[in-house]
Amino acid sequence: MKGGKRLLPNVLIIQVRTTLAPSFPLGYDARMKSKNNKKSYSPKARKNHFGFSTINAVDKAKKVRSVFDNVASQYDLMNDLMSLGIHRLWKSAFIDCLDPHPEMNLIDVGGGTGDIAFKFLESGGGHVTVCDVNNKMINIGKERAINKGILTGIDWLNGDAEKLPVPENTFDAFTTAFCIRNVTNMECALSEAHRVLRPGGHFLCLEFSEVVLPVLKKIYDTYSLNVLPWLGKIVANDEKSYRYLVESIRRFPNQNQFSSMITNAGLKKVKYLNLSGGIATIHSAWRI
Repeated sequence: MKGGKRLLPNVLIIQVRTTLAPSFPLGYDARMKSKNNKKSYSPKARKNHFGFSTINAVDKAKKVRSVFDNVASQYDLMNDLMSLGIHRLWKSAFIDCLDPHPEMNLIDVGGGTGDIAFKFLESGGGHVTVCDVNNKMINIGKERAINKGILTGIDWLNGDAEKLPVPENTFDAFTTAFCIRNVTNMECALSEAHRVLRPGGHFLCLEFSEVVLPVLKKIYDTYSLNVLPWLGKIVANDEKSYRYLVESIRRFPNQNQFSSMITNAGLKKVKYLNLSGGIATIHSAWRI
């Protein structure tokens, strides 16, 4: 792996017993698992969830946008709290799975602050289009790009993951990180990924998922459901937004269910890789 092995903090590797592959950091579950569950996950057309609440589907986008308006200025802090500080290692592993090269044309959906886009370019990627429905997130990303001296090779696009404002068969790769659980209609967003990818294009999704190690699950559930909202209140004065973000993880389909959704969208060779015992998961698929 580029740059050699990375070590996760001890708090996350004490109970993590994994089969390690040379290309992934210590603490990652490096067993790529093929999709083997035909069960489909399909939200109701007229109702949807907002955390643990059930709301009218038409209201979800507005509520989610409000959450990210609230956390945009402290997005790095939010990710640190949500992931116990390990999201940077997860994103590095995500880019390693993508394997950027100078001819690769990427669309990163829901990546307004530029984390994935910057890592893609720094790892030798060609051109990236960052698409996000939230203008505040995009503005932060643009400012960060200027501060990093990244003035070329990147475009910024305000658009909805469920109706991407780009032509079909445009991109060599499609990435989305910690975004798709927040969209109203995940099936639609996955179909859009299939539409905009060229044949042979790579789909990668990094998302919080279902913890598969019982001891770690108990620890993480206690932290995320009880401690994290309190930290959101103390550190960011925003308990409500952090509570939604935690609850949205619990409502997201598990690894096999989401793999079935990816398959149903027409993508092939669907696999997933658990990170840190399933706290997060990389889903990989291809347009054939």
